[in-house]
Formats: sequence, C-alpha cells, structure tokens
Amino acid sequence: MLEKKLKEKDLEGLFQDIEMPLVEILAAMEHAGVAIDRGLLSSYSIEMQKSLEDLTRSIHRIAGKEFNINSPKQLGEVLFEELKLPVVKKTKTGPSTDIEVLEELSEVHPLPKEIVRYRELSKLKSTYVDALPELVNPATGRVHTSFNQTVTATGRLSSSEPNLQNIPVRTEEGRKIRKAFVASPGRVLLSADYSQIELRVLAHFSEDEQLLEAFRKGADIHRYTAALFSTHRWKR
Repeated sequence: MLEKKLKEKDLEGLFQDIEMPLVEILAAMEHAGVAIDRGLLSSYSIEMQKSLEDLTRSIHRIAGKEFNINSPKQLGEVLFEELKLPVVKKTKTGPSTDIEVLEELSEVHPLPKEIVRYRELSKLKSTYVDALPELVNPATGRVHTSFNQTVTATGRLSSSEPNLQNIPVRTEEGRKIRKAFVASPGRVLLSADYSQIELRVLAHFSEDEQLLEAFRKGADIHRYTAALFSTHRWKR
C-alpha cells in the first residue's frame, strides 16, 4: 500500500536514497547521546534562582502587594482591577495574561515587563537548567534524545524527550545553557549550517540569472534582491 503510494508520487528515490540511509545515522546519534556539564548547570540553577527571587521582590514592589506571580487569576486582578491597565484580550475565564498581552502592556507600565522577564527565566530554569541533569542516563552518563523524521510538516528533523533542537540561543541565559553541552575528552563539538540554502535551491531550479549572479559574486542576497526590487519600482 505504502510502496504503491511512493511510486504514484514519485518518492521512491527520496525514500530509498535519503530517508532510509538516514535512519541508521539517527539511530547512532540517539545511541551516542550528548554529554552535559552537570556542575555548570547546577551553579547556573542557583544563579537563576537568585535572579528569580530578585525579580519577585521587584514585581511585588511595583504592584504594591505580594501575590502569586504564577497565578493568572491573581495576576489579572493586579493588572486589570488594581492597576487599571487596558484589557487587550479575553479568554473564557477573564482577561488574558499571555505573553503577547504582557508584551503589549509593557509599553505602558513597568510591571508587565518584569512579569515577562520572570516567566522567561522561570521557564529556562525548569525546562532546561533543572530538567537536563535529571535526564542523564546513569549507564552512559549522557543525555539521549529521540530524533523524529516524519513529524514536522516541512520535513525538518525534530527531537523529543528531551527536545535538544530548541535550546535557546538569542538570550544570554540561553547561550549559557548551550555551554553546558560538552564534548568528550579529546574531541570537539562542531556547529555547521547551510548558508541561505532555500534561496540557493531556488536559484538552481529557477535558473534565474540575477539570483545565480548574486551567489557567484558572494553578494548579500537579501540586499541584492531588495536593491533590484527598488530599482524596478522606480523604473515603473
């Protein structure tokens, strides 16, 4: 049944030449796992806890009272009933206090901004800093994730239990967490990424001369295409 569908959609080559050989590689990666510096995460957990306590005091000071920061109900009462901030969005139970709402309210009051910071730190601490050491396999001393080939709609790999492909990198805290992933003695961790792969594939299949020329020159493709678009608009 599945073999017939692969033939109908002309996907036999993809299945046999790419997906199936990749299974063995992913299995080897899952079996090997990755080492983490538990000592680093432990010290970082203490540091983050102190930051959360400082934030809690700051939040209570700005609010003028103590309340459960993790309670949407109590937070909603402080924001909308006591501070009289505008209700941006409603849920079935009352005014929403989700991240989008808090970020919007951060423009008009300092408390929502502190709440956003508190939530970010709290999530990093519970999801990664405190959780990863608990997931170390006692037999191997490493963390073993599961790679998923057929979960995402785009065909990209994903990982779960734990998700090691979603470690934050944009914030200083996220970069510190990434430092906890370490190589075995005598080895190094190598990071590599395709440069503008989607646009390169587009240039290859479209055979667009301007795109091809931009890549041959090593130009910044986004600046290059923006300049072409701007020039085209002015000519019109």
